[in-house]
Amino acid sequence: MSPTETARRNHDDLFPGQLPALAVTDPELVEVFNNFAFDEVLSHGRLDARTRLMVQLASLIASQGMREYRALLGAALTVGVTPVEVKELVYQAVPYVGMGKVSDFLHATNEILKEFGVELPVPGQSTTTPKDRVEKGLAIQKEIIGAESIDGMRAAAASDEMHIQDYLAGNCFGDYLTRTGIDVPRRELLTLSMLISLGGCEPQVRGHVLANLNVGNSRGLMLDVITQLLPYIGYPRTLNALRILNEAAPAHEDQ
Repeated sequence: MSPTETARRNHDDLFPGQLPALAVTDPELVEVFNNFAFDEVLSHGRLDARTRLMVQLASLIASQGMREYRALLGAALTVGVTPVEVKELVYQAVPYVGMGKVSDFLHATNEILKEFGVELPVPGQSTTTPKDRVEKGLAIQKEIIGAESIDGMRAAAASDEMHIQDYLAGNCFGDYLTRTGIDVPRRELLTLSMLISLGGCEPQVRGHVLANLNVGNSRGLMLDVITQLLPYIGYPRTLNALRILNEAAPAHEDQ
């Protein structure tokens, strides 16, 4: 199988002047993967290049795909994803993926940004203080998830678990989701991408399919995201995500 002209052109747009890293040792696999990822899959859907690469980067952090992350981060910067956006998507991975997994990606990100001539640190994007982080976090949590759902979840929590609910409000949402640099709808696409790619998070995937709908992201847009993650996360997690999408947002609701 030879590389298609479309796959070659799309690869060159993202990696100008670069051959695929495995082209010499594994040419058949590279041709199969590139024809699929950079032609067949890339031709499907309506995601712009910046959004596509951002959700793929978020996915690769969650699935611990460091080598592909480094390659796609260079591509993302090439097509115009800003250093602030890059840092924000890495920061957002912390409450969902955990610092134990994100730390290496943050160091790799800093290395690559420096290679691209970016001065660090990038401008700060925080909008909260220690005094108002819980209040603002709870407000955006209700905006994204829904006030009724959040009030019900907090009311149903056992008394010895309320600190976790407060952490969700003040830390997960207050410290991270209130930040500028990336708008709320795109942040929800990043969150969904991470949860799908982690695996074993089906209840949270369902919750954030509904949250995406709440912030204006359609079923079609989420399906486009799932499609673009497929080459990097494989079919089992893709099909799990598709099942949840169909349950939470059936196709007829988007037509």
